Amino acid sequence: MVINLSEQHSLLSNWVAEIRDTSVQNDRMRFRRNLERIGEIAAYEISKVLSWKEAEITTPLGISVCRVLEQQPVLATILRAGLPLHQGMLNYFDKADNAFISAYRKHHRDGSFEISLDYVSCPSLEGRVVIISDPMLATGSSLVKTIQYLRDEGQPLEIHIVCAIACTVGIEYVRRNQPEVKIWCGAVDEELTAKGYIVPGLGDAGDLAYGEKRQN
Repeated sequence: MVINLSEQHSLLSNWVAEIRDTSVQNDRMRFRRNLERIGEIAAYEISKVLSWKEAEITTPLGISVCRVLEQQPVLATILRAGLPLHQGMLNYFDKADNAFISAYRKHHRDGSFEISLDYVSCPSLEGRVVIISDPMLATGSSLVKTIQYLRDEGQPLEIHIVCAIACTVGIEYVRRNQPEVKIWCGAVDEELTAKGYIVPGLGDAGDLAYGEKRQN
């Protein structure tokens, strides 16, 4: 299942436009904040499909029967680019448990790359709703490898992926390998270069948020 949030014609579309815009991208704080806003919108939309229950809440004047989340999700993110998007999710799911994954492209001299997963920190995932945030769903390889690794830590009830921009190639790869996963994205682009970059995309989200890194 793929949900393209830009089809709803909300403020999210403005923030997607800004993170793509080269005239705005040099403002790192604004870039991070826009990713955070996209995460907030995605969290709100995902909350509509989660399980809720009724609870009696004591007010100064009596008892109110309110609807509350049946279970807090686990918010997972892929370091480092996913941190602003993750923070947006955490602003809304503010009682959630958190997981952090270090997954990156390890490039070879011939131009090819493999996904290296060096570090995972997470709570128990058994029977939990897991929401993974990563700004760019390009080839889908890092997300599939991340999901496979997380499943070794326990069997989640549901897995959702949140990204700012997704590519159709990556979406199809995830769906082939993890067909039950729900993908929430701010926009969908059609083209993927031979080096695995989304076109028109926005460039390297991690570099734009935190500065250029030394190439591996």
